[in-house]
Amino acid sequence: MNKLALPDEILLSIDKSARYIGNEINSVKKDLSSVSIRFAMCFPDVYEIGMSHLGIQILYAMLNEREDIYCERVYSPWVDLDKILRDKNIPLFSLETQSPIKDFDFLGITIQYEMCYTNILQILDLSHIPLLTKNRTINDPFVIGGGPCTYNPEPLADFFDLFYIGEGETVYFELMDCYKEWKSSEKNNDRKAFLKKASQIPGIYVPSLYTVKYKKDGTIDSFVPIDNSIPSTIKKQVVMNVTDTYYPTKPVVPYIQAVQDRVVLEIQRGCIRGCRFCQAGTIYRPTRERDVSILKKYAQELINNTGFEEISLSSLSSSDYSSLNELITYLISDFKTKGVNISLPSLRIDAFSLDVMSKVQDIKKSSLTFAPEAGSQRLRNVINKGLTEDDIIDGASKAFDGGWTRVKLYFMLGLPTETEDDIKGIAWLSEKIAKKYYEIPKDKRKGKCQIVASSSFFVPKPFTAFQWAKMNRRDEFLQKAYMVNDEFKIQLNKKSLKYNYHDADTTILEGVLARGDRKVGQVILNAYKKGCIYDAWSEFFDFGKWTAAFEEEGIDMDFYIFRERSLDEIFPWDFIDIGVTKEFLKEEWQKANNEIITENCRSKCSGCGAAVFKGGVCFESKN
Repeated sequence: MNKLALPDEILLSIDKSARYIGNEINSVKKDLSSVSIRFAMCFPDVYEIGMSHLGIQILYAMLNEREDIYCERVYSPWVDLDKILRDKNIPLFSLETQSPIKDFDFLGITIQYEMCYTNILQILDLSHIPLLTKNRTINDPFVIGGGPCTYNPEPLADFFDLFYIGEGETVYFELMDCYKEWKSSEKNNDRKAFLKKASQIPGIYVPSLYTVKYKKDGTIDSFVPIDNSIPSTIKKQVVMNVTDTYYPTKPVVPYIQAVQDRVVLEIQRGCIRGCRFCQAGTIYRPTRERDVSILKKYAQELINNTGFEEISLSSLSSSDYSSLNELITYLISDFKTKGVNISLPSLRIDAFSLDVMSKVQDIKKSSLTFAPEAGSQRLRNVINKGLTEDDIIDGASKAFDGGWTRVKLYFMLGLPTETEDDIKGIAWLSEKIAKKYYEIPKDKRKGKCQIVASSSFFVPKPFTAFQWAKMNRRDEFLQKAYMVNDEFKIQLNKKSLKYNYHDADTTILEGVLARGDRKVGQVILNAYKKGCIYDAWSEFFDFGKWTAAFEEEGIDMDFYIFRERSLDEIFPWDFIDIGVTKEFLKEEWQKANNEIITENCRSKCSGCGAAVFKGGVCFESKN
């Protein structure tokens, strides 16, 4: 084991010191003298969250398969260690070799959600890497970002040397080979020479090689590369054969409990449903399934190699995986007797899903989670949810008949075209579900039921049909939440109903960061300097510091979130080609305003454009 970067007196003074010592089961050990490239893979949040991220596990194992690359891990130090590192001027270090991050060739940061942006600056700062790309020298690592937030990388453009747009299994090795070639060339003291060379690789975006001009009204006038050798659009990289692509069957097992303390089986990528608010459902198109036989094999290897006692099936919509029944039957027959539980997130509220769920859950201890998203059928048509009220009530009824007594319901407030009846409908629908339970004969009930409804506030994300929509203001969000809460108070069976709602301030900030342009980067930097980190954690989030940062930089939040876009406006993310066309999203925006639904991809190809990755339609139409 390598000498620890932190002395015992520090490790004994901080919370959960196991976050920082490495040497976990299945962590990779290599001889530094035998590798050509050192890659620090970072999740900019606390260890327990970062260790739960499948994408990092995939890239970590994949990069380490090459003998010439050593990929190590680093996470955001918790606030107690953060202060110590600053006070004692100790540079942030990797887990595997306990080496300063500044000594690596690359720092790869997975950007999973907007509220981690100041933590990215924390990582750079504690690593003694200049925060701005323009200030980095040949002695600094190249900082590369990946993950869903890179589908609008512009608010972070000044902090990253490169962004990787798409799925990591595609061109990472090509990028590493490009680096080795540059490193052995006579231009190896010129960072820009490598960046220009890297920009020729599909999916690699180098922000410093593009210029943005703005109109007087603040919208983008032009976004162009600095010369003709740089591609004007960046095409998303997609793994089409997910069955044969790399999958980590020996993931690192943490010493302390992680948020996802279980084996994760990714059964498919993409989603057939086409919900108009859902960014993941658009950017991960087309839908691609893993062959059930390889999943059975992975399950065996993962349990044997980790000792975990739960297998979770990962997907945007698990019910739509065509071999789900076969997979579940196999997992139950092979693992249930061994004390291994099976969990199934992302299920729809239908008879098939409930039948599958009944096989895997201990009914006495479990609750069911469903996402109607909207309180009325009208609004569900607007968002293209593909669920009718009859589907929801019937599904809940079958769940109660099957022995479940607890149901969690997820909704959104602030959706486009929303009315007062749509808002109050959240309480009305919850009440109808509760009433369904009490229609069961009293002697067959298992006590009282509990319906917990939760609402988040809607953020119109890039590459969705709602990217033209405006957001509600903070007071509007809260007024709507209070309206729902008041409606719950007057419903019958009050002891069976509970309502929670999300924080409005974080939603407002998320909206700005999700839809912002390069100018927003100045605000992120200012907020960080004011002490903003761990913004995703309610105990640390300080909206007052953020609003002060916006005011000091002269950036108006209202411009980014409280106005409806025109159909011809240039978005900060328009240079990215995700396959799904802007014309298709415009059509979906118009359909939403006219309450017209679009059939799911398996029923009928909607011509979104993602079929270009498959060379034809994504599914054979049933029509």
